[in-house]
Amino acid sequence: MMTGRFFLGTADRRVSTMIALLVAVAMVVPILALVVPAGSVMHMPPYMVALTGKYLCYALLALSLDLVWGYCGILSLGHAAFFALGGYAMGMYLMRQIGSRGVYGNPLLPDFMVFLNWQELPWYWYGFDRFWFAAIMIVLVPGSLAFGFGWLAFRSRVTGVYLSIITQALTYALLLAFFRNDMGFGGNNGLTDFKDILGFNVQATPTRVALFSASALILALAVFVTWRIVTSKYGKLLVAVRDAESRTRFLGWRAENVKLFAFTVSAVMAGVAGALYVPQVGIINPGEFEPGNSIEVVIWTAVGGRATIVGPIVGAVLVNAAKSWFTGALPELWLFALGGLFVLVTLFLPKGIVGVWGEWRSARHVRAAKPGERIEVEAPAAIARPAAKPASWVPPQDASIKAQPAE
Repeated sequence: MMTGRFFLGTADRRVSTMIALLVAVAMVVPILALVVPAGSVMHMPPYMVALTGKYLCYALLALSLDLVWGYCGILSLGHAAFFALGGYAMGMYLMRQIGSRGVYGNPLLPDFMVFLNWQELPWYWYGFDRFWFAAIMIVLVPGSLAFGFGWLAFRSRVTGVYLSIITQALTYALLLAFFRNDMGFGGNNGLTDFKDILGFNVQATPTRVALFSASALILALAVFVTWRIVTSKYGKLLVAVRDAESRTRFLGWRAENVKLFAFTVSAVMAGVAGALYVPQVGIINPGEFEPGNSIEVVIWTAVGGRATIVGPIVGAVLVNAAKSWFTGALPELWLFALGGLFVLVTLFLPKGIVGVWGEWRSARHVRAAKPGERIEVEAPAAIARPAAKPASWVPPQDASIKAQPAE
């Protein structure tokens, strides 16, 4: 019932279109990759399936940032940490599936542990031989870290650039920790050489196609959940905290609790994105914690348009597609192109591609309207409309009090 109302027009038109597009892509790509002959122009090769699947994971990561930055005003420069933690949880499951097929043939210890002379499996690796346990950890580990960090930061009233710096310091600290060989996560090399996922060969084309479709469907679900959050009463609180946190506190709301919920949900979404990313790319290493990766996510969101839900997805796909082309054609100029793109968007497209597109469509409808015709302008999702201006209050006149003549 709720889904039916959603597609019948109660949702933002851009959001429903994006969900329909993602569902369609999840159904069409398997046909292009598995049914269409390899010699056909419409055939989609396996490398392209994996590449576009990676873009969808990046889009989910950008959407998670948009929830806290676009709608709550929390500029997190550490979302790569939640992404990498979800990826490591999935990587640990994939490593446990290798068993005795590793280089050293140890049925219990991964190859890097045998190489480093580990005698037994660390306690925090227990349970990762089961997918359900790994799925719980994918959600629980990033969510717990975000909840603990947010509880301390938000209750201490840390905001603005100071919060951004602390989130960046968090991901850098995790980067240094995971680089250590004695942490038990593969050190600099990370986790790789995966064999199976749920009993299927992770390198096989049908498995790659299934992972792509799963990424598209989970991204569609994340778009729906995000839309439900930001258009609810809680979503109005998010916008209120973003625009006037002091007034929100004055009205009796606990702003730290409002931000904490959004920050935790956002971290869980980023962790799921990392878990989908690892089997499609085939490796997870401490480089995913790099602070520069978190800054790139901010650029994707800004280019597409923050506080639009659809914008971060568009920005992530476009920027990463351009990156794939530039790094092959002009590898030495890619970083300059990325920096220039961010400067141009900041100066000329402050609302991003989707935001500017919405403004242009609204202006066109206004110009095309006939005189006297009522215009309904589409407003961005979860942007609080100002309340009607109350009428001026006039004190009641007391008949017993007469006007005094002027002296």
